[in-house]
Amino acid sequence: MRHLRIFVTVADELHFSRAADQLGMAQPPLSQAVRRLEKDLGADLFDRSHRRVRLTAAGIAILDEARELLTREERLRTLARRAGDGVLGTLRAGVPPDTTVAMLAALLSACAEHSPGLSVDLQEITTEEQLRLLASGGLDVGLVHQPVDSTELHLGPEVVADLGVVLPRTSPLARIPEVAIAELSGHDLVLFPRAQAPGWYDWILDTCRAGGFVPGRVRHASNPEFLLALVHTGHGVAFDQGPVARKESRVVWRPLAERPLAQRTTGAWPSGRTAHPAAPHFAELAARVLARDRTATLRRDDSSHPPAGPPRPWSVVYGERS
Repeated sequence: MRHLRIFVTVADELHFSRAADQLGMAQPPLSQAVRRLEKDLGADLFDRSHRRVRLTAAGIAILDEARELLTREERLRTLARRAGDGVLGTLRAGVPPDTTVAMLAALLSACAEHSPGLSVDLQEITTEEQLRLLASGGLDVGLVHQPVDSTELHLGPEVVADLGVVLPRTSPLARIPEVAIAELSGHDLVLFPRAQAPGWYDWILDTCRAGGFVPGRVRHASNPEFLLALVHTGHGVAFDQGPVARKESRVVWRPLAERPLAQRTTGAWPSGRTAHPAAPHFAELAARVLARDRTATLRRDDSSHPPAGPPRPWSVVYGERS
């Protein structure tokens, strides 16, 4: 390609010395490069038999093709740079099953606005499965619930949301504005299956025990509707961020005193040189969208179903990436 670029410059100037000046090189190396190109192609490209340099029939025949090749080379370099910057290609991204429709739509919209040439392949995957796929190369970036083992991962900004308790509307605890976690003693607990996010699951139970609440039995519910049904029918209490529970009139949501429980969500992607260049941008966008979506939902719900106590808004924590 370098020899073709020299050929095109000489063809434009029809003067070896001026072409060398334009390319910022000495004339002897330029002449040698043209000779090497002619040898490679098996034909003379310039007629040097007269005082004025002229293109030969072969030179005229390949000039347009040479220009096209150089243009395509520049396009190739541009594509490579853009792909290296993470604005082209496909990004395989995982999101947890509890991600809302509004959040997914906002995230895809933000990605399209930030990187129009990037195709985002969103997959609904539990935290544990995301970690496995990130380790095996089956996923480029994930949105996971903390805590997780981040030994082989980079972590993006963390979005933190306090959890309250979901109670049957008939529960005596539903009459008080805030519930201390120890006051849940004697109740069963409805949780998501441990296989979805073992670290978060274990942390919730450890926090409950430390606060004086040892569930009589732990029941599992993956679907929010099933979780609310179990609570409504007296099969346990549950922890939730608020908006989902407020859609069911037969249960109530109350904040926990001193806010001992919080959901921490962060973007995660593999460490090392093979990491997708768009992964950090996705993690940043997801954090902003997640916090914005949650804040908007709280405002909508609070306007029609004011909580007994004001929940703290979601916050985005920009910590050191490990």
